[in-house]
Order: sequence, then structure tokens, then C-alpha cells
Amino acid sequence: MGKNTKDKGVSTLSRRRFLTTATGFFVGSYLTGCQLRHQPPLRVASGVWLGYEPMFLARKYGWIDDRSIRLIETRSTSEALRLLYAGRVEGAALTLDEVLTAQAQGVPLEIALIFDFSRGADVLLAHPDIPDLFSLADRRVGVETTAVGAVMLSAALERAHLTSKDIILVPLYYHEHREAYLKGRVDALVTFEPTASLLEAEGANRLFDSRQIPDRIMDVLAFRPEALPILSGAARRLIAAHFRAVDRLRTAPRATVRDMQQRLELTETEILKAYQGIHLPGLEENRQWLMGSPPPLERQADKLQALMLKHKLLSRPVAVTGLATASLLET
Repeated sequence: MGKNTKDKGVSTLSRRRFLTTATGFFVGSYLTGCQLRHQPPLRVASGVWLGYEPMFLARKYGWIDDRSIRLIETRSTSEALRLLYAGRVEGAALTLDEVLTAQAQGVPLEIALIFDFSRGADVLLAHPDIPDLFSLADRRVGVETTAVGAVMLSAALERAHLTSKDIILVPLYYHEHREAYLKGRVDALVTFEPTASLLEAEGANRLFDSRQIPDRIMDVLAFRPEALPILSGAARRLIAAHFRAVDRLRTAPRATVRDMQQRLELTETEILKAYQGIHLPGLEENRQWLMGSPPPLERQADKLQALMLKHKLLSRPVAVTGLATASLLET
């Protein structure tokens, strides 16, 4: 989803608002026979989002080699999915619903890493005259027509014993959120960080957030499975470097955040505040989600696709068996 005008620090972190694509794409040369003459790089499409940032920190610190791992920044999720479909990248940083969308469009993917869980970063805000969820009846509620928006709104309405028929839905793109709220085009709004904190500073009332629906909203690293037999080593190194950067963020948060400011175009305080709303699982927690019969991630994906089908956000049902793989996690 594009943005024509740019509010300071607002659009940058949208999981669906990305920077310009890196120019040029390396086409790996595969050798027929027993060995590779030229090992192709692992290419991963990614937008700008707090949960994905440890990968870019790892690149900044020299923990991943650009000759073997290419992080390609895209302007939109649609662009990342097109690159996956065309085979011009082997992996992408996506929300779980975007993975299901790719599957429905005929792009097979395996999830090898959970970057983050939303635990307060996604919120439902309202103007001060709306004190609680029950008061949303007959009010205008702005929301993106995405699975994340549907998950948040459905859970909030269910908590208030309301349905979508009890409110006035106002579809909005993310870049419209702040202006729609401030200009009174909506009475309430489903949004996420950093817009959430910016609007709360303007007096918005937080009625509901993703802490009340733990682990339903997540960002993941997904790969085309046919690429992994050749590029599994690079994928493992990328994931290990991600965990290393997450550990640095935990042990030296301010110094690490200062290294993020230029890419994220936010202040140190804004970044630290935004990170309070997401959880970055480590290696062991990733194992717990990606292993099992079935893995918990696949059970969560099945629940999510039911919601997406209900809201017509998925063109057809997809198989979630085999969606998760723990094979690329360090042992």
C-alpha cells in the first residue's frame, strides 16, 4: 500500500509500507553435477518493521555476508509476493496472513522463523467521548481490510458482544489512519505502532489491544521450499544472525536502538516505546512453535485462515500441514 505524503515517523513502520526496492537482482548460477561452481545468494524480500530489523542490524554489524545473503527491501507486500512467485527471491518477511495469501495464490512456502508477536502494538483507539467497547455501537470505526485488521476488530467486538452490523465500518489504508482520526472522519480506529502512541499522545483512548489476544498476530520468515536444499546453510546463518541481534537488543537496548534510527527514521524514544508492544521470541520459543505434531504455528494458521475465509480475505482454503519447519534453527 503506497503513501503519497509522509508524516514524520508514522508510515515507516507499517508492515505493509516498505522502502524502495534495491536496484538489480542477482541471478544465481546453478551447476549441474555434484558440486556448485558458484553458490547463489539467498535473497530475502523485506519491508521496514521493528520485528524484521534484527536482520538488518546483523547486516550492519557484518554478521551476514552480502555475497551469500541478500536482504532486498520492497515497497509493498504485493511486490514481495510477486518476487516470490517469479522466483526472484527465495524468502520473505511476512505476516502470517500474508503467507496464507501467498499459498492461496499458488506460491508454496515454509515458515522457518517467527520474528515477533504483537503484544500491544496493534490497538483499537477511540475519541475521548467513547469510554469503552460497548459504546462503539453505531459509531464509525476505521480499519484496514486485512487479516490483522479483521482479527483485531472481531476480537474487540466479541468482547463487547457486538457484531460488525452494530458499527459503521470505514475502510482505511494505514497511511490514512492518523489523519482520519485527527480530522474526525472516524470515531474509533484499529491501528498499530507507532501511530498508536502518536494518537494516544493526542488524547486517544485505548479500548483494546493485542495483549488481550496473545499470539494471534505474528510476523514470520518464509521460504520457497524448493530453494532450501541448496541454500539451507545461508538460511541457517541468517536466522542465527537474527537471534544474535535480538540478544544484543535485549542486553544493550539503547546502543542497539541508536543503530536503527537512520533506517527507521524514528527517535530513540519512539523506537523503544514501539518495541514495548511486540515480543521477539528467541531460539527455544521458536522451537516450541515450529515443532510438534502438529506444530502450534500450524494450528494458529488454521484458525487464522478460517477468519480470513469468513471475511473474504482469502480466495480459497489452503493446506497448513507442513507449513512450519524447525530444520533451519540452530541445534
